[in-house]
Amino acid sequence: MRFTLLAVLTGIALVWGQTILPPSIDPFNVPPVGYETAAPGSILRVRVAPGNLSSLFNASAAYHILYRTTDSQYRPTSAVTTLFVPRLANGSKLLSYQIPYDSANVDAGPSYALYGGNQADIRAGLGRGWYVTSPDYEGPLASYTAGVLSGHATLDGVRAVLAAGFGLGPDATYAMAGYSGGALASEWAAELQQAYAPELSFAGAALGGLTPNVTSVMAALDGTLTAGIIVSAIIGLATQYPGYLDVLTSQLKTTGPYNATTFFSARNLSLVGTIVTFANQNITDYFVDGAADLASTMAVAVINRDGIMGYHGVPQMPVFAYKAIGDELSPVVDTDRLIARYCGIGANIVYNRNTVGMHATEMANGDSRTFRFISDVLNGGYSHTGCTILNVTNSGNSSVYLP
Repeated sequence: MRFTLLAVLTGIALVWGQTILPPSIDPFNVPPVGYETAAPGSILRVRVAPGNLSSLFNASAAYHILYRTTDSQYRPTSAVTTLFVPRLANGSKLLSYQIPYDSANVDAGPSYALYGGNQADIRAGLGRGWYVTSPDYEGPLASYTAGVLSGHATLDGVRAVLAAGFGLGPDATYAMAGYSGGALASEWAAELQQAYAPELSFAGAALGGLTPNVTSVMAALDGTLTAGIIVSAIIGLATQYPGYLDVLTSQLKTTGPYNATTFFSARNLSLVGTIVTFANQNITDYFVDGAADLASTMAVAVINRDGIMGYHGVPQMPVFAYKAIGDELSPVVDTDRLIARYCGIGANIVYNRNTVGMHATEMANGDSRTFRFISDVLNGGYSHTGCTILNVTNSGNSSVYLP
């Protein structure tokens, strides 16, 4: 089946001013019959983003693009990306910016959440004249932490945007960036790109606050303020593996304060809502056999396949990675090992290990360095080769990532 750009554009004029619907009930997000036969990255549907999204970000225009992608088991699925067109653009540069929405709730996706207007990095990219696209990389099931799907959806989002045009030139230079959950999607895209989307040639990838091992994250967060992230991660992974979802459901307690109903309530919560609901809880208390259930053969197999970075390929583009040594969400040693693995295979990486800050603060501390790196690679001013690992002390007051 062919989905031509002319066909998908026919509905654009009909959506302006419509009520903004959450993805779970928005018919735009339902792929057309037969979409499975389309190639990955094919555009299935396009619309002007309803409401005032473009004005919220001071963009010339904003579009939603539904496209075909591939899930973690290499089955056809779909995703939506939001494309912003800058007011002052020459059509030569694109940033794929993966937002860390970190939720098992499909309505937390950027295509809907961006109406809150609180993503300063998107505005910053637009202010530089870049096109910016932000995919709902968790897909239609909100498969949080499912690395393979997240990487595929990120790559196919770029494919779709490049095909859509909207003033973006055919020879545009493009890069990607993300922090935390956004870095999860970006890193998986980087390691999957050579095998899955070999025609794409990224100028660079900025990866902040990496979480290379889901198991390590779960161990670090259990019983802490952000323990709810564990719940979303387990549910998100299980959506890609129906057999494991059945097992998971059978392992949860049905009575008492820590029960399956509360556990699965995360499907309807944002990141903040999940944190509030499960704050300081031991998530193993929800399981009949406690920690043993999370270490079952099936659980380990799912995590090994979809939750551990570094085993699906090597980034072919320049990478700027940055991490707080004191990151409490994901031990820095996991990122150290991932970078060392890539360096040993010849990757082009600059890795900043920050002596100050923790997970949340490093997002802000690394922002100016990220934009300096992205500007360098998009403008052709990046010449570093090989692998450089630096301990830095940066509280966000410097854009220097490579002395």
